[in-house]
Amino acid sequence: MLDTIKTALISAGLTLVSFQSQAAATSDQFGHWHYGWGWGHMFFGLLMMILFWGGIIFAIVYAIRATHSGSGHRHPSDKTSLDILNERFARGEIDQQEFEEKKKLISR
Repeated sequence: MLDTIKTALISAGLTLVSFQSQAAATSDQFGHWHYGWGWGHMFFGLLMMILFWGGIIFAIVYAIRATHSGSGHRHPSDKTSLDILNERFARGEIDQQEFEEKKKLISR
């Protein structure tokens, strides 16, 4: 019983596909079959594919830039001498007197 239903559904589906393709196909005066909409829609499809992949690439680049720029992190080589001095004082490597002396020298 189940095999009969499967066979009926498959044959109905194939029949619908056959009718659809015959309805879309036309014949010219030489007997050549032409399907669908011609060359114009091929270029439209190319344009849509370019827009699709361009959008995907744009989204990826935008996501990367949004996560990395504007985060406020600077490269370690971008530190100023005052930044390094503040870090050394915060870590306790130098005392307040030495910090003030070096800060005056840097500020000149």
